[in-house]
Amino acid sequence: MKEAEHVVKYLLVAFLIPVFFSAGCAHRQAADIRAAPPEAPSQSAVRLAYAGHAWRAGDNPNTAQSSFNWAQSKQGEGEGGSLESELDVFSDEETEEEVAHVADPLQSWNRAMFHINDKLYFWILKPVSRGYKAVIPTPVRSGVRNFFHNISAPVRIVSALLQGKGRKASAELTNFLINSTVGVLGFGNPAKRWPELAPSEEDIGQTLASYGIGDGFYIVWPILGPSTLRDSIGMVGDWFLDPTSYVEPFEAYAAVWTLENVNATSFRIGDYESLKEAAIDPYIALRNAYIQNRKKKVSE
Repeated sequence: MKEAEHVVKYLLVAFLIPVFFSAGCAHRQAADIRAAPPEAPSQSAVRLAYAGHAWRAGDNPNTAQSSFNWAQSKQGEGEGGSLESELDVFSDEETEEEVAHVADPLQSWNRAMFHINDKLYFWILKPVSRGYKAVIPTPVRSGVRNFFHNISAPVRIVSALLQGKGRKASAELTNFLINSTVGVLGFGNPAKRWPELAPSEEDIGQTLASYGIGDGFYIVWPILGPSTLRDSIGMVGDWFLDPTSYVEPFEAYAAVWTLENVNATSFRIGDYESLKEAAIDPYIALRNAYIQNRKKKVSE
């Protein structure tokens, strides 16, 4: 009976997750667009282009901003510079080279999932996150974001170790210990005073890639959004390493999961919309963004 009960609970998770995390992590990656938009993308779109996995709940909250700062420095001419000519993320030639070899045989399924996730984002997740943002002060939301990023340190530590990145694993462990103690369970982030301790966004998918395992094919999950066959397997490993996955009972886990994702989305309202407006085909834009960003992560 207990086994049957667990099965029912996880089926409920599969139903609830798309509702609360409706973008399906579509706002997880946003970068290259094969056909250049009619005008230079907004700053929000550029931030999206280099945010990468920072869009995924629990990832380094500083990644998106630091990536955006990098993008600005590449302009050379400030606001008036040509982003399309300076940033490789908007280069058609590089995009073709980087994403052409990743198969998309399930495009019909993927597009259907993309549209479902997109509608649920605008109908449910965005309104809920907007209301949450209006009620909860920014310092509190930042603390919650820091907590979830800190507690997911085991994913990054184990992944770094499996890739033979001893220094990164050591830095991540030190960061975790400082923030868990001085930072009061990770709600604070005192470790940011030491840049050398900045967390590296490692995961099991990147670990598999470091062993020479290819992407496989592209797939959009109704719950987890853009992925590949390899990264989908990696997400299972990430789930087992993430302490929040072991929260019980089920109701508590669902509440924690919902809080994490609504809180994360409250910092990104408007970014996904900016990318959609700049893209001729949002599905292609997000697909290329995901693949390009993962390649960048693996090469680091």
